[in-house]
Amino acid sequence: MHKDFFAEFRPEFQDAIEHLKGELSSLRTGRANPSMLDNVMVEAYGSKQPIVGLASISTPDARTILIEPWDKSILKDIERGIQEAKLNLNPVIQGQGIRLSLPALTEDGRKALIKIMNEKLEQARVGFRTAREKVRAEVIRAEKAKEISEDEKYRFLEQLDKNVAGFNEQVKQIGAEKEKEIMTI
Repeated sequence: MHKDFFAEFRPEFQDAIEHLKGELSSLRTGRANPSMLDNVMVEAYGSKQPIVGLASISTPDARTILIEPWDKSILKDIERGIQEAKLNLNPVIQGQGIRLSLPALTEDGRKALIKIMNEKLEQARVGFRTAREKVRAEVIRAEKAKEISEDEKYRFLEQLDKNVAGFNEQVKQIGAEKEKEIMTI
């Protein structure tokens, strides 16, 4: 058998899954989670930096995130960064740290989060379709260049469809788990 066309594109599919997991981890559920702040950038020391590089982030209870900067002089910068991130959280400076209290999600809020989650799931599926089309084009090109036979082309395309279906199933599972997490009160 000739080269495995899917193997060279597998990292694109894996990257799409990892990106999706990162995106979904930043969605707010009913519980406080430090990963909600992963995308928060803070203007400190003359450049934008991720908040995780400037402070320790902990969750003392299910509805509170506590941020303790290593350099107390950037406390206001971190507060501004959280506000600019539009997470709908109100940072409160408390002593040497910042406390974020998460209000309980309403039913409408949960439904809105599910809608956002579904958009992110669809973005992952679009990424899969794009990568799949690259693989299909490569297989068809190889067949036209007489590098593989017509039977091999159909076998490769069938295998490609099975692989993509497996990744789509992974996305579906990830979405179902996140939806359950969001809807849990």
